[in-house]
Amino acid sequence: MWKPRDRAAALKPLVFLLCLAPIAWLLWRLLNNDLGADPVAELEHRSGDWALRFLLITLAMTPLRRITGWAQWIRFRRMLGLFVFFYASVHLAVYLSLDLQGLWTQIFAEIIKRPYITVGFSAWLLLLPLTITSTKGMMRRLGRNWGRLHKLIYLIGVLAVLHFYWLVKKDVREPLIYAAVLALLFALRLPWKRWLTAAKPAAAPRT
Repeated sequence: MWKPRDRAAALKPLVFLLCLAPIAWLLWRLLNNDLGADPVAELEHRSGDWALRFLLITLAMTPLRRITGWAQWIRFRRMLGLFVFFYASVHLAVYLSLDLQGLWTQIFAEIIKRPYITVGFSAWLLLLPLTITSTKGMMRRLGRNWGRLHKLIYLIGVLAVLHFYWLVKKDVREPLIYAAVLALLFALRLPWKRWLTAAKPAAAPRT
């Protein structure tokens, strides 16, 4: 019978392949001219969508551990977090190289001028130190500071949803759904059990 750690290790290759599926599908569509009238915009938007989805999935690992009692959910968190950075980097690379065509003076002007680009680029910058320090060696080296640093993921989540909300401008239903999911994940991470236990009145002593 497999131990939980063995089961998680066996599932990791499958999770890795599933994480690659969105980019593989995008490349397939690109090669088959199936990205619509504006393929650059489609690549840009779909890669951004998946960066946000993987961010929410990464944040879901701790609540899933609490709800299911299966501690091994946490073992997928680093891989999922790295895919957040991967898809966010693809999103940024498409914007810089294909949308703006590498015009660096225009790039900096766009970052400063457009709030949705400012917050999106800020989210990507904050992902950088989390990606660099994601190894076990860096965890040991940073000690407790590692946990403090990686709490930036909460701010990144807020910035990513805000980036999407400001980007769409008119039909904000989809970003609002993401915002609701993010709020739920934040709420599930709160120590409700501890608060509820502290709020219960102490039992009256028996006479």
